[in-house]
Amino acid sequence: MAPLSRTVGIFGAFVFVVGVAFYPIYFRPLMLPEEYKREQSINRAGIVQEDIQPGGLKVWSDPFGRK
Repeated sequence: MAPLSRTVGIFGAFVFVVGVAFYPIYFRPLMLPEEYKREQSINRAGIVQEDIQPGGLKVWSDPFGRK
């Protein structure tokens, strides 16, 4: 019975570590979209899209916009 619990513990620890790593990358921006919108508006201030965007490509859009 000890090898089974050890295997389950190792697998559980792996799943936990992956979950902790994904929280700030994926789940936090989904839960706090206003904070990330505000941060992006500060980061993109003073940038003229037409000067940076190559011709024929779609202009930047809000990554948090819902369709």
